[in-house]
Amino acid sequence: MIDNPEGTRNMNLVAVVGRPNVGKSTLFNRLIGSKEAIVVDTPGVTRDRIYGECDWNGKYFSVIDTGGFIPGSEDKMEKAIREQAFIAIEDSDVVLFICDAKDGVTPFDLDIAEILRTSQKPVVLIVNKCDNEKQDANSFEFYKLGLGEPFPTSAVSGRLSGDFLDAVTDHLDDTPEVEIDPRLKIAVVGRPNAGKSSITNALTGQERSIVTDIPGTTRDSIDSIVKYYGEEFVLIDTAGLRKKAKVSENIEMYSILRTARAIDRCDVAIVVLDAERGLEDQDKKIINQVDEARKGIIIAVNKWDLIEKDHTTADEYTKEIRELMKRYEYMPVVYVSALTKQRLPKLLEISKLVKERRESRVSTSKLNDKILHDLERTPPPAVTGHDLRINYITQVGTEPPVFAFFCNHPDLIPSAYKRFMERILRKHFDFEGTPISFVFRRKNKKWEDKDKK
Repeated sequence: MIDNPEGTRNMNLVAVVGRPNVGKSTLFNRLIGSKEAIVVDTPGVTRDRIYGECDWNGKYFSVIDTGGFIPGSEDKMEKAIREQAFIAIEDSDVVLFICDAKDGVTPFDLDIAEILRTSQKPVVLIVNKCDNEKQDANSFEFYKLGLGEPFPTSAVSGRLSGDFLDAVTDHLDDTPEVEIDPRLKIAVVGRPNAGKSSITNALTGQERSIVTDIPGTTRDSIDSIVKYYGEEFVLIDTAGLRKKAKVSENIEMYSILRTARAIDRCDVAIVVLDAERGLEDQDKKIINQVDEARKGIIIAVNKWDLIEKDHTTADEYTKEIRELMKRYEYMPVVYVSALTKQRLPKLLEISKLVKERRESRVSTSKLNDKILHDLERTPPPAVTGHDLRINYITQVGTEPPVFAFFCNHPDLIPSAYKRFMERILRKHFDFEGTPISFVFRRKNKKWEDKDKK
């Protein structure tokens, strides 16, 4: 993701709900401009909620794609999907309720409408699969759901999508002007039962989070303040009271949603791994999420006190992590124990350094003196008969650091060469712990004149 110069924003949340096979995932893909959700003509394919971002007329919001749910069903899969939808509704600011124009109003639609009315959340009713003006008439039947005006649309073609997006953004507040909090904000994230809350409690010296051996005990985000050598840090832990009776709910759903919101708010994310279990698929997803958000990142391998080790164990463990996550060699790895408090202060120290690197600027002269020489020694390969040349480099942004490369064919720079450029830049300048972003622009007369001076 080194081409994406922007991080996530603190956004409103919009949930996409409805019964199975009405086109929720197709609509979700259109809203976020990608194909993240699996779309096939089989009800219930979307198992886990998927999280993305959208903007409309200058308003940015996050979108949750839920699996279709059937109220009252005791089928295990349908029950799990229904729980996901309830969670999404609970956390959202606006709900998009998707119905199928071809099927008309079904008993399931009536049940879902009742649930949405009792939620007291703003609801935008979308009648999908209206592919032309004649089919728009099928939307009138949906007034009986009691959720206001139905918006006919086609998720496949995007037809009339602007109408319902206007309605969505009408419910969203403009981002208020707030006083910027200069304190370093650290999100403690990771899969359930890795020890996130234990680390937060150990750092704060307070039992702010409930800690048990039941995965998913923590639910809501709680901010804690840590003072370290006179400086205040804000710890964002996905922590909060969750009754034991609720543990049967879809834990991963909570984890993904709370993690996304915590990452959105932080400067640096500490991704907590369980030393005994190693790097697992869910850990990789969270690391990818932090990188895509362009936030600082530290890997904290917790429960290190439980590992039998010698003087090479940590190095071998780090080597294995880097082999599994080759794109993220920039991540510092710290071995800690929440129980013994081993190296926990180091997490704060490194977080502070990562924040400073995210805010740092490299002068244009240093960039060109250091980087251009290496790029000239190993130039980009010719593409479709075009010789590619990098002419000029300058830093155009911070948090994350963004670097603009002026070249003759910016659209033709191969992805492999972009990764090589990142390695070169990191070799000369210390950006450990922070993603860096690149933009590529065509060299114009302004830069040609600057080169001649």
